[in-house]
Amino acid sequence: MTKPNPSVGLVSLGCPKALVDSEQIVSRLRSEGYTLVPQYEDADLVVVNTCGFIDSAKAESLETIGEALSVNGKVLVTGCMGAKPEEILTIHPKVLAVSGPHQADAVMSSVHEHLPRPHDPRIDLVPPGGLKLTPKHYGYLKISEGCNHKCSFCIIPDMRGKLRSRPLGMVMREAEALVERGVGELLVISQDTSAYGVDMRYQTDYWHDKEYETRIYDLARALGELDAWVRLHYVYPYPHVDQLIGLMNDGCILPYLDIPFQHGSQRVLKAMRRPAASENTLQRVQKWRAECPQLVIRSTFIVGFPGETDAEFEELLDWLKAAELDRVGCFEYSPVEGARANELADPVPEELKHERWQRFMETQSDISARRLTQRVGGTEPVVVDKVEGQTAIARSYGDAPEIDGQVIVDNPGQVEPGDFIDVEITGSDHYDLFAKRVDLSV
Repeated sequence: MTKPNPSVGLVSLGCPKALVDSEQIVSRLRSEGYTLVPQYEDADLVVVNTCGFIDSAKAESLETIGEALSVNGKVLVTGCMGAKPEEILTIHPKVLAVSGPHQADAVMSSVHEHLPRPHDPRIDLVPPGGLKLTPKHYGYLKISEGCNHKCSFCIIPDMRGKLRSRPLGMVMREAEALVERGVGELLVISQDTSAYGVDMRYQTDYWHDKEYETRIYDLARALGELDAWVRLHYVYPYPHVDQLIGLMNDGCILPYLDIPFQHGSQRVLKAMRRPAASENTLQRVQKWRAECPQLVIRSTFIVGFPGETDAEFEELLDWLKAAELDRVGCFEYSPVEGARANELADPVPEELKHERWQRFMETQSDISARRLTQRVGGTEPVVVDKVEGQTAIARSYGDAPEIDGQVIVDNPGQVEPGDFIDVEITGSDHYDLFAKRVDLSV
């Protein structure tokens, strides 16, 4: 009997950037003939891609490693938490090897050491663009790695290093391969999407014999030529982002921006050492909205940052009401080992942090509901993510997968995940839209 190929299981924790790293790992594993399995007990070896951004993420990573060791016994660890191997090995000394983020080569070397490769060069086992851990109809497109900023609450640059942009031509070839295999939505990600190309001095590159500069505007313009939705994430509000609004109005990219504003008080932003802290972001948001009324903006904020006063929190709420952002997440400040913010004076008591979080979320809930109500009665294209009986769970241009709301479509007819259909928005609540299909004859 033919001996089965060695099998590997992978657990991917953390953000979409870590997910892309996991996709690279499973693509290489599959290209070498390893079998990928979903259960610990079916694997000859398990890889855990960790997150180490905040304490709760570290706890989840350590718990997952322990679970994999308990059930399987042969475990490799990689990812952001692997930047400090001692934190893992002190608790789980039996792991076979530890590597840091964006280290697929190190992961593969460890796999080869503990589970020899079965690769057959006569067989191509990986489709163009590599294997994906997302549904077939959307995919993440990582355009750079690392970050040049030193935000006082963040240690990601310490773990992932300085900004390293990928050549524009390389990014476009990957994007084109994804679209050719059926991906209908490209989610552009990095640590700082607005800074794309800064480290390369915006050098000239080529795609389909056309000349482009390695900068976010040119990349967005090139991506807009593909037959897919293009959604931008992790965009810092630098002045040159203004140029992207015209591409949205032209239908080149989705009128959607994911911008981590983090706060509305200039003093707190300076204490956070945020890029563009001195910019009048509220004025910029209002300008974008005037130029592109359909623009949807999502963001994240931190309440209870060390030294945040009652007045500064009220300033944040006033900023939020004036900005009227569509989708917002909020976190209570949590100290991260190695972060510069740990040295700041006047920590906010836990009870007060939670009280501020509740007030923030209540304020934003009303804003989100009001923004969604304004779309009722309109007709929009949506993409179907899944079908549940006589209901399609879909997303509009204003909804990124996993983090934003949904469009609930009743009686959509014959549809499958990945289908784009036109719907009339019939209702809304604080987070989701409700709709009916308007092209049932199709």
